[in-house]
Amino acid sequence: MTAVRDVFSPAALGPITLRNRVIKAATFEASTPNALVTDDLITYHRLPAAGGVGMTTVAYLAVAPGGRTEGNQIYWRSEAMAGLRRLTDAIHAEGAKISAQIGHAGPVANARSNRATAYAPVRFFNPLSMRFAKRATREDILDITEAHAQAARMAIEAGFDAVEVHLGHNYFASSFLSPLINRRDDEFGGSLANRAKVARGTVLAVRRAVEKADSPIAVTAKLNMSDGVRGGISTEEALQTAKWLEEDGGLDAIELTAGSSLVNPMYLFRGDAPIKQFANAFKPPLRWGIRMTGTKFLREYPYRDAYLLRDARLFRAELSLPLILLGGITNRETMDLAMAEGFDFVAMGRALLAEPDLLHRIQADSSVKSLCTHCNQCMATIYSHTHCVVTGSPSVVSSGG
Repeated sequence: MTAVRDVFSPAALGPITLRNRVIKAATFEASTPNALVTDDLITYHRLPAAGGVGMTTVAYLAVAPGGRTEGNQIYWRSEAMAGLRRLTDAIHAEGAKISAQIGHAGPVANARSNRATAYAPVRFFNPLSMRFAKRATREDILDITEAHAQAARMAIEAGFDAVEVHLGHNYFASSFLSPLINRRDDEFGGSLANRAKVARGTVLAVRRAVEKADSPIAVTAKLNMSDGVRGGISTEEALQTAKWLEEDGGLDAIELTAGSSLVNPMYLFRGDAPIKQFANAFKPPLRWGIRMTGTKFLREYPYRDAYLLRDARLFRAELSLPLILLGGITNRETMDLAMAEGFDFVAMGRALLAEPDLLHRIQADSSVKSLCTHCNQCMATIYSHTHCVVTGSPSVVSSGG
């Protein structure tokens, strides 16, 4: 019998080695008011790095100005490089690795705050930006694909150890995978094989860029197992897409996720639905609209430990590629369960937001439970400064360039 992995043992991820198998998941930091690295952003990632994670993931580094979900997010350009290098140096000083989540938000992009065109498989209305996304042409798709490759090259230059290609949550690649959103009748629509071309092409473009570098980095992807909406990406189609990605050979691991930023975000964020707090993050009339219709957008799903495990088991049974289990991993028991089920890594989000030093506490006492209450009020703070409303973490410092 194969020995069960110890979650706190070192582990290879492609060409790099993490000091343990725990990854800080990408959670938008709201710490970049000028689309540049700040001291706040560095603190946000330095704290869990000092707290013992194997790798922290910076979210979200857009591959183009129009690929941001809002205008203050960092996008890859020369002006951002010095700050990004300062960030990676700070994480390395704590003994952790650092990954850059790269992607294009597609129909989720806020064209109003970005002051740039958003793209989608078809013309698509984003109610949060009150703008339409443009139907992407073949040339637009190729440009966005190449932008991912350029982002990977810049990530290497900035000192990142890995990139995570965003293929989830109905962002650009994910929106093409979705039969609900993608109603095209050309080479990028219709069959799953056609709808998967954007995701597969993007990953391979990133892989080719990384392989040409003097210092290769790891390439992972965040992939939806399901959108959680009728007519969206199904688990069956997602599994087939994952098999194709494995066959293509472009990835060192897949992080399994779920939900749609457009229509059902709570399918990923199980627990309380913070409708009032979410509404208050916006100005009227959008605030009033969210209060009146919020239960349709922020549907409530009961929290349970390892809540994505049931679907993730289907992927573990069919794939040999390393897999990262996300969702309700908050204590030693769920970490050990993930290892026993054959997953290679676990990813933690809200629990580390509440307690950046949680891993050190768990290592000292395996019975420790997370302080996260799954109230999800942190979701509303992404429009100001992401933090846990229960514990106040992470600490806030004055912003700097």
